[in-house]
Amino acid sequence: MRPFKTLRLATRDYLHEWQMSGCFILALASVLGPMLVLFGLKFGIVGGMIEQLVEDPRNREIMPVGSGKFTAAWMGELRKRSDVEFIVPRTRSIAATIQLKSSNHSKIVSMEVIPSDVGDPLLSELGTGPTELDSIVLSKSAAAKLRVEPGDEISGSLVRRFKDKKERAHLDLKVAAIAPVSAFPREAAFTSVKLAEALEDYRDGNAVPMLGWDGNIGSDSRTYPGFRLYAASIYDVADLHEGLVDLGIEVRTRAADIELVQRMDRNLSMVYWAIAIIGLVGFSLSLGASLWANVDRKSKELSVLRLVGFRTGDIMWFPMIQALYTAVLGWGLAAAIYHVAAWAINDMLASQMDVGQQICNLLPIHYMIALGLTMGSSVIAAALAGFRSAKIEPSEGLREI
Repeated sequence: MRPFKTLRLATRDYLHEWQMSGCFILALASVLGPMLVLFGLKFGIVGGMIEQLVEDPRNREIMPVGSGKFTAAWMGELRKRSDVEFIVPRTRSIAATIQLKSSNHSKIVSMEVIPSDVGDPLLSELGTGPTELDSIVLSKSAAAKLRVEPGDEISGSLVRRFKDKKERAHLDLKVAAIAPVSAFPREAAFTSVKLAEALEDYRDGNAVPMLGWDGNIGSDSRTYPGFRLYAASIYDVADLHEGLVDLGIEVRTRAADIELVQRMDRNLSMVYWAIAIIGLVGFSLSLGASLWANVDRKSKELSVLRLVGFRTGDIMWFPMIQALYTAVLGWGLAAAIYHVAAWAINDMLASQMDVGQQICNLLPIHYMIALGLTMGSSVIAAALAGFRSAKIEPSEGLREI
């Protein structure tokens, strides 16, 4: 029962001296509140930038520079890597075009062909893709020019020079979906790899039996001049870049932009933690000194508790319980101060942010971390006063009687 008596006595004493307890709470909130606002700004600004990097798949794209000779087997091995999310071959750019026409528009539109497959990061919002030979996904601008919607039928055609004659091949296509503007801003058609290969074969004068196009018999071994490669995350881009460069493949990435944001995050984190540590150490020393003085001031009362049977451990808990009250209440007041400041900052800058974006923002885990650090530093500070209270002898109370 003694632990409960210690808790009850410490609580009653804490409430009895509410002026001093309130000063401790205000002192803690005045230190912790601005730190929460500072971290909220750091997390909101840098976290928003990192979120934009993560959400935009183009930041994970690794583009080969120039033309090479890549085999399907080589890409298959690369696809097995855990840091690779998506890779498909690209055909020659001169052959990667197609002319499209819809019944809703009289003009023929020539556009780029982009090989795609299941799991294409640029089409992740759609939940579907050009998996069949006769299906395509149009970019937003391409669909607007053709005036088509998902499910519409369109006609595709391409021209080649074969045996000194100009020939044109036609094929019927179905619009599987329309990609958002963020996927590709220009006119383009996402197709299956098989269709992209068929278009290249036809232009090279080779036969395409699956589409009924005549021509020469092509080679069984195919190489590709490039590929579409996306890393599993923005943090894998640098390693993939270095790995491909080591293989003699020159690539272009946005690793510099990613590193800039990561470096900003590291630098701001160092500044924040330096300020936080200085603030917490300063408050801990102040709280420890105040509790030490409080124990000295109440040495008579504490010695009487020793006389009536309270053990040394029970007495040591007396200042620690009061320190925990200060930590929790001060944290609560600091959180309230943060919410008011964050609301004012976000409201003031709302016109300069995207919908739903917050420049000052904290997650629930951040509040829990702040509470844990505050309680830990308060207990450490109170431990000094606890050791001081443990040295109080029962005889000190007798001398005062």
